[in-house]
Amino acid sequence: MIIDHPLVRVKLTRLRSVETSTAEFRRRLTELATLMAFEVTRDLSTRIHPVMTPIAPYEGAMLARPVVLAPILRAGLGMVEGILQVLSDAAVAHIGLARSEETHEPHSYYFKAPLNLAAADVIVTDPMLATGGSAVAAITQLKAEGAKTIRFMCLVCCPPGIARLQAAHPDVPIFTAAIDPELDSRAYIVPGLGDAGDRYFGTVG
Repeated sequence: MIIDHPLVRVKLTRLRSVETSTAEFRRRLTELATLMAFEVTRDLSTRIHPVMTPIAPYEGAMLARPVVLAPILRAGLGMVEGILQVLSDAAVAHIGLARSEETHEPHSYYFKAPLNLAAADVIVTDPMLATGGSAVAAITQLKAEGAKTIRFMCLVCCPPGIARLQAAHPDVPIFTAAIDPELDSRAYIVPGLGDAGDRYFGTVG
């Protein structure tokens, strides 16, 4: 699903620009993740939660299931702060995957998640869905640990990554701000926004 909103388009444009500094990249990425979180969580189930207002009792709502954010390290961490602005009670898992520069395939080096994955709504975050290798590997790990309800959230993706993720995990919806046309010889999305992890953490060059 493409999240098409004027503010999403504007902030993504700033992220794409080579002139955007590390400080602005971090700020815009956080803002963009917050905006996108509203659409990503639109269909989460709620249950009745009675409260007492200063005037009278009120039957309100609370989420029916816990939420677990599962960023793919490193770059996925950049999206967590923005999502936590609206999901402050969410637990945060960590999935460490390193991509081989030769094969472009991911290798797992770290995995830590809460024990209640089976009962939770899990949101996997990674700014880019390029080849789809990291997304598929992360979701496979989560399912092996019991996760049943998973959604994938990225900023930019491309057809090869979408096809690979949907083929491996057709039950996992994809939420993105943009679909770019292709990958280059290094498996970078074109036009994309470069290496999101390097730009967020200031390790470019």
